[in-house]
Amino acid sequence: MDWLFAVQRWLYGGIADGMRAAADPAGLALLVAVAFLFGIVHAFMPGHGKSILVSYHLGRPGRLIEGVATGSLLATTHVATAVVLVLAGVAVISRSVAAGGRTPAFDTASAALITLIGAYLVWRSMYPVAHGLRQDGRMLAIVTGLVPCPLTTFILTYALASHKLAQGLLAVGGMLAGVIVTTVSFAIAAILARERLLDMLARTERLRRTLGRGLETLGALAVLALGLAMLAAQLARM
Repeated sequence: MDWLFAVQRWLYGGIADGMRAAADPAGLALLVAVAFLFGIVHAFMPGHGKSILVSYHLGRPGRLIEGVATGSLLATTHVATAVVLVLAGVAVISRSVAAGGRTPAFDTASAALITLIGAYLVWRSMYPVAHGLRQDGRMLAIVTGLVPCPLTTFILTYALASHKLAQGLLAVGGMLAGVIVTTVSFAIAAILARERLLDMLARTERLRRTLGRGLETLGALAVLALGLAMLAAQLARM
């Protein structure tokens, strides 16, 4: 994990240098490329809702396109929330920077909503219905992504201070694409792992069905537990 942090610091320095030097199309392209790599590496760090996304997809049947949708929605909401907060005004920026790029109200609201959705998923696993699976996953992805991305806040704050907002937004766009690659990869891996496990039991339909229901319940319980843990951590800081 230390080497990932080292790579992330190096790439972050490259983004800052790129924003200062980007004055032509080649420089802007290099800035976006570095930001894209930074997003891929950064999303491997702890957080970003990957555990919630994996828990959901391990517990629910789904197609690969649904993993692409939930991973993309989570990453986009995570970054876009930070962009909106930064562009909302200097007061919001100063509060976010003073809190280390965090916004406690959003963190607490997101944790509470994740807990509620987790409880709903547990109920759904006990009383299944045939429709609404896609909507469940997409809503969970959006709610999880409501926690703003601290590094997006720092990048845009630096860009504003340097009078390079356009370059900052380009860098954030490149970073978002990288984050999407990583989060979608985790979601797809969870879907494939579930399918592989159930395919191994295809000859024993009863066991397959029982395991599928068990995975659904365990996945829902994992989402609920993660939401409760996040909510407890936020309330402890208040």
